Amino acid sequence: MALQCGIVGLPNVGKSTLFNCLSNAKAQSANFPFCTIEPNVGVITVPDERLIRLAEIDKPKRVIPTTIEIVDIAGLVKGASQGEGLGNKFLANIRNTNAIIHVLRCFDDDNITHVDGSVDPVRDKGVIDTELQLKDLETVENRLGKVQKQAQTGGDKNAKRQYEVLLRYKEALEQGLSARTVELDKEERKCVWDLNLLTDKPVLYVCNVDEKSAVTGNAYTEAVARAIEGEGAEMLVIAAATEADIAELGSYEERQMFLEDMGLKESGVSRLIKSAYKLLNLETFFTTGPDETRAWTYNRGMKAPQTAGIIHTDFEKGFIRAEVIKYDDYVTLGSEKACRDVGKIGIEGKDYVVQDGDIMHFLFNV
Repeated sequence: MALQCGIVGLPNVGKSTLFNCLSNAKAQSANFPFCTIEPNVGVITVPDERLIRLAEIDKPKRVIPTTIEIVDIAGLVKGASQGEGLGNKFLANIRNTNAIIHVLRCFDDDNITHVDGSVDPVRDKGVIDTELQLKDLETVENRLGKVQKQAQTGGDKNAKRQYEVLLRYKEALEQGLSARTVELDKEERKCVWDLNLLTDKPVLYVCNVDEKSAVTGNAYTEAVARAIEGEGAEMLVIAAATEADIAELGSYEERQMFLEDMGLKESGVSRLIKSAYKLLNLETFFTTGPDETRAWTYNRGMKAPQTAGIIHTDFEKGFIRAEVIKYDDYVTLGSEKACRDVGKIGIEGKDYVVQDGDIMHFLFNV
């Protein structure tokens, strides 16, 4: 599944530093606006302790983790919605992503220039929110112009429903609110899904702090937390420069010691990848045996035949049933045979909703 998270933010907030930590694909981290013009794409392995544990049990020939794509999008500036600072290109790159990681500068450093001359993450958030909202308002107004006549004069129920939803979007955007704050039911969402609004995408705010604030945060991060209340967004505190230092260390043990000295159990990068995975509404099921232990990505809420189709389309076409072992049972009992012997394998049909961590075996006939 080529689902992407786009990293956005003003110039010089630490986006490329963070992206480099995530992917080791060295984006040019120069200290001036627009050093990232073409979006850098990194395919990131999703850390999952469960995959490691299953591999320890089955000792397979190969272990394959799941991945997501992270895109480093050049720094937005005021006026991007009107094309300022290569704005149209940047906004198009955001539109192509499935979720947004919004990096905010929450540290003081006289050696790193700020595009607006001072550090204020809430103001910075407002700049980008405004640009994305203005672009969305333009999109909504264009669509309103096309469906208004149809909705008001014809008997087209779908056009009428779409028109009403568009008016709600317009009202919210004109008040400086993002499209994601407008609550829609399934049918309403279906009639406007093709708008692909920028501010309707799920968002994770990443507060980039200095090393001493990595554990507890600081006054800047507290201000951001207050600013995003009621927005339906998540927030993460990361010291990107420190994460870059950790990434340079040779061994896993050295990295863990560094983190423990800082008072952290897990690296910020690892927490960020897991949060991005969750942001994209993704979960993981496993297949495991002597040849291969593998993590597979699926969309939360998928049923057994659809998840079977992720492995191979024939599995979905000829789906008969799924054998399901719960992760905890597999780890406790130590093998598929042991689970079978004590009746811990569930036989599930085509209506079974797959759960995060399920170990699956599909039976099919084509």
